[in-house]
Amino acid sequence: MQEIPDLRNISFEDFKAEVINDYKIAFKSRECSLLGRREVLTGKAKFGIFGDGKEVPQLAMAKAFKRGDWRSGYYRDQTFMMALGELNAEQFFAGLYANTNIKQEPMSAGRQMGGHFVTHSLDENGNWKDLTKQYNSSADISCTAGQMPRLLGLAQASKIYRKVKGIKSNNFSVNGNEVAWGTIGNASTSEGLFFETINAAGVLQVPMVISIWDDDYGISVHAKHQTTKENISEILKGFQRDNESNGYEILRVKGWDYANLVATFQEASDIARDEHVPVLIHVTELTQPQGHSTSGSHERYKSAKRLEWERQHDCNLKMREWIIESGISSNEALVEIERIIKREVREAKKNAWNTFLRPILKDKTDLVSLLTQLASKSTNGVFISKLKDNLVTIDEPTRKDILSHARKALRYTIGESTIEKQNLSEWIDSYFEVTQPKFSSHLFSETAHSNTRIKEVKPTYDDNAPQVDGRIILRDNFDAIFSNHPEALVFGEDTGNIGDVNQGLEGLQAKYGELRIADTGIRESTIIGQGIGMALRGLRPIAEIQYLDYILYAMQTISDDLATTHYRTKGKQKVPLIIRTRGHRLEGIWHSGSQMGGILHLARGVNLLVPRNMTKAAGFYNTLLQGDDPAIVVESLNGYRLKEKMPNNLGSLKTPIGVVETVKEGTDITLVSYGSTLRIVEKTAKDLLTIGINAEVIDVQSLLPFDLNHDIVKSIEKTNRLMIIDEDVPGGASAYILDELLSNQKAFQYLDSEPKMLTAKAHRPAYGDDGDYFSKPSAEDIFEAVYGVMHEANPADFPKLR
Repeated sequence: MQEIPDLRNISFEDFKAEVINDYKIAFKSRECSLLGRREVLTGKAKFGIFGDGKEVPQLAMAKAFKRGDWRSGYYRDQTFMMALGELNAEQFFAGLYANTNIKQEPMSAGRQMGGHFVTHSLDENGNWKDLTKQYNSSADISCTAGQMPRLLGLAQASKIYRKVKGIKSNNFSVNGNEVAWGTIGNASTSEGLFFETINAAGVLQVPMVISIWDDDYGISVHAKHQTTKENISEILKGFQRDNESNGYEILRVKGWDYANLVATFQEASDIARDEHVPVLIHVTELTQPQGHSTSGSHERYKSAKRLEWERQHDCNLKMREWIIESGISSNEALVEIERIIKREVREAKKNAWNTFLRPILKDKTDLVSLLTQLASKSTNGVFISKLKDNLVTIDEPTRKDILSHARKALRYTIGESTIEKQNLSEWIDSYFEVTQPKFSSHLFSETAHSNTRIKEVKPTYDDNAPQVDGRIILRDNFDAIFSNHPEALVFGEDTGNIGDVNQGLEGLQAKYGELRIADTGIRESTIIGQGIGMALRGLRPIAEIQYLDYILYAMQTISDDLATTHYRTKGKQKVPLIIRTRGHRLEGIWHSGSQMGGILHLARGVNLLVPRNMTKAAGFYNTLLQGDDPAIVVESLNGYRLKEKMPNNLGSLKTPIGVVETVKEGTDITLVSYGSTLRIVEKTAKDLLTIGINAEVIDVQSLLPFDLNHDIVKSIEKTNRLMIIDEDVPGGASAYILDELLSNQKAFQYLDSEPKMLTAKAHRPAYGDDGDYFSKPSAEDIFEAVYGVMHEANPADFPKLR
């Protein structure tokens, strides 16, 4: 990291030196972009999307960016990262080559294509670093405008740290003085996530600066097809604040005007930082010298006139002209600077490639030796030698090349038993063991802070514990949470004033204030975004999505951003966000809670928890507040008014994650379910007892992760039969559970009967009691399905029912 001086407080000589240094950074960044494109076209890199044409405004942004501030940007901001000292040329090329070493490629360890930037918030043990002493960038995603919801939360965190008392903010904030900086391309402002975030930030009045890099195009599509009036700041003029009402400060500046860019960004910083209000900077007249990406050429869609204009208004060229005209430097001096930088970038590229290739070449050498030995002892040695010789000719192999050759060689030894074959087989296993985690690790926390390592604390009860509505247990547990965790807060639609639609937060806003128990607008994606941003900054947010069905509005943000943060940073950032929602057995197409299968497959990286009652739900919230991983908790909507025994250890009881619970023991068949349907299964199991069928009933509790102790398989080993009952559509959650049991846990070896799945119908549930009865599994459906399994197994004792 390097210190960036304030140009308003330095001498003229220092000013000239600073300008020259800025030009060096801009030129170096451009040279990286130019060479980067060549590396893609020669095949060393797979794809390239670069920041050329945006260098000068990013220099200005970096000058206004302070330690403790946060960036939530998109894949053009390489110059900004270089100006902060958070990215050098060798790291730039390491990202292009997908180097899996996090020290050599600190942006994602090769898990994302180049142009996606991050700073490390966590140390080697997963503990928070002091974020107030470093420049901070949240991990980028490719999805257009996907960075916007997170930006809102990063800015809101400053407001919380400034206004909520009692939070230990040592590593996270200095009196809420931090600004969240967002960047977005002009075309991406057409996305709904942009407008949702703009509106939400204006309502919340948070210290946020949004920079729109406007080069008139979105890939090949001109602004006239993208934006009304072809001008995003023009159509956002209604958001301009005035003496009568809150809103934005909206600033406009040309992207090639170095001096005005520096002044504009500093003005934006001062306004956002001092007044805690959002600012929008529309940076116009930018260019894209190499086009959108390496997958095409902008000469195909830009006119000759436009291309000539872009050449003349290239921001680096205009800055260079200004430097010479202002007497800051001569042309000759700049030519020498450029010559040196070109050599430095070429050397950095070479070093990055050699560093990337070196361990792979060692693996190649090791394998060639093994194949040579194997060929000498195998009856198919001539074919193995050909494979070896082919591998030798590959001067710049990939890990795929190496492992593929090794596995193909092994095929030629079928039926042979030699020490050389054993050595190769063991080498292949070892190679997988060492290499696979480079691409698969850190989907969830791998530290002591993992949610699955939080120990269970069972509920305890007084002798005369009363039976109360389930919502009371939730409410009183949340009361304990907010009392014991000043960094915890909850927000959502109807969450604050009325205490949520089911009164699980009744009276808590009056007790803890409107910032900690907060109402929001109807805007699910930015509700999740608030949570992501605040969690990145050390707070413990609970984002409430009123009903499970509404989570679809936020699914892109959950899937692309929340679920991947820990993975795409290889454990260098964490987002312990809790998403609270409710569903199950609700009637009607859009209030049915039937999205489980979709969530399961779109949200890998997020715990998906399905408690059957509110005591279990309360325990999950307490567990999650001790861990690092994000989670969705789906409360049973029809359970808020059901009576439960009141625990005396609310706030401290904990439901384990990834652990099932056997709620009824049995010997004839294992019945697996969760949520509200589990209660129907429990009741039906009692009815089955009356005809001699003793079913074991297991509550899944946690779908992601699923049954880490393999307790369901242990039950199947005893009963030899399995039925999964689920209210999701066919092929949804029930199919996921069955796959986990058969493919991953090998339960098939204990089955004497075909495993059955009883699900809802393929359509969403119809409205009303009858609609529910004919759409989702009923008690009679379960009874008859179980009886059918037992009839097939033992028709003498269980004659055909109908």
